[in-house]
Order: sequence, then structure tokens, then C-alpha cells
Amino acid sequence: MSGHSKWATTKRQKAVVDAKRGALFTKIGNQIAIAARAGTDPTMNPSLAMVLEKARLANMPKANIERAIARVADKSAAALIEEVYEAYGPGGVGIVIEVATDNKNRTLPEVRHTLDKNGGRMAESGSVMFQFKRKGVIEVSEKGDDAMMVALDAGAEDVVDEDEGTVIYTDASDLMKVRQALVDGGLTITSAELQYVPTSYVPVEGEVAEKLEKLLAAVDDLDDVTNVYTNAE
Repeated sequence: MSGHSKWATTKRQKAVVDAKRGALFTKIGNQIAIAARAGTDPTMNPSLAMVLEKARLANMPKANIERAIARVADKSAAALIEEVYEAYGPGGVGIVIEVATDNKNRTLPEVRHTLDKNGGRMAESGSVMFQFKRKGVIEVSEKGDDAMMVALDAGAEDVVDEDEGTVIYTDASDLMKVRQALVDGGLTITSAELQYVPTSYVPVEGEVAEKLEKLLAAVDDLDDVTNVYTNAE
């Protein structure tokens, strides 16, 4: 899974330095509102618990979180729809784009225009997704053999050392169970969420890599886009 960290790190660093914090909070707020439809109690709703942890790690204000949860009970609020788009980028890399929108007739053209403008293109449903698998992805601060053993004992499928810590992969249904076992094992969670993880990678470098990074940043900047994944290595 060597291709994961390069692009995930780019996105993580961008989020940290992003001056438009409101845009980040809007994205997370949309994810909270969608997750809360299955129940507003995070102890009974693992999906909501995960997004709330993401909000906490992003230092999202409590008022924003409460507003997003309250949206579930607000009958006047426009209903949010989750969509997943597939695309190709420079070098033929596959891209999976998750969106949360109250108007897909607005969002789809925006995504398509951004792709076209930056050297990408929309793909037919299924033509890219087969190169990805839905996985739990947990990042912890600790590194080394001790962290790896804790992760494997917790039920991790794969463990990868990275510059800033360790990335732990789980079956999608085991994410919350493994996360809790890692916490109980003394590891420091910096991120825990479901992601589309590539099953194969496309190598990119030089000018193609620069164009791809520009494309991914442009798509990620769209208000309705919640996550962007690629199989670039």
C-alpha cells in the first residue's frame, strides 16, 4: 500500500495550513449531518462517532458540530445526498470522489468542469471503482515494532510505517473495534475513517505528478466534495 501515504499526506498538510477553515468545517459538517440520520447518539451510531472524532481532530467548534447534528431534525433544511463519482486523471490514474450535496444538478457539473479544466475526465460507473476497496484506515502517532504488534493484536489487516507514524488498515466492518483496541493498547489515534484504498497503483512522476496534484487540490477545494482518493503511486 505504498501509494497511500504520498497523497494522503499531501491532503493532510493542505488541511492543516488551509486558510479557509470554514470550508473544511462545512465539509465535515455535511458528513456529520449525513451520519446523524442513522441516530444522533454517537454511542449507538459508529458512523457518527467516527465523524465526530474527525471534527475534534480538526478543532471544529462545538457550535458547528451541534448545528450539523440539529440539521437532521430541521424539516426546512435541504436534504443532503451522498454521491460517489469516478474519474481519470493525468497519467491514467483512477480517482474516486465522494460528495455530499443538496443539489447534485449543481455538483456534478462543477466536478466535471474542474476535472476537464485540470487534465482529468469523468469515468463511467464501475470503470475505476474496481481498482479500490472500502477499508478502515487508522493513523497513529507511534511507530516501530511495538506499534505494529499492538495493531496486529487488535485485528489489523495490514500495518505500514510512515514518516509521521503508522497507518493501520482494517476490514471496513472492523474499523471501530480495532480503533478501540488500539486506544486500549496505548496508541495515539490521529485519524480513523473509512476510505477507498487502491488495490493496485499507477506510478506517476515529474510533470504528470505535478498536474495530478493540481487536479486533486482543485477537486478537493469544491464545497460539496468530502473526500478524494487516487491510486497514484
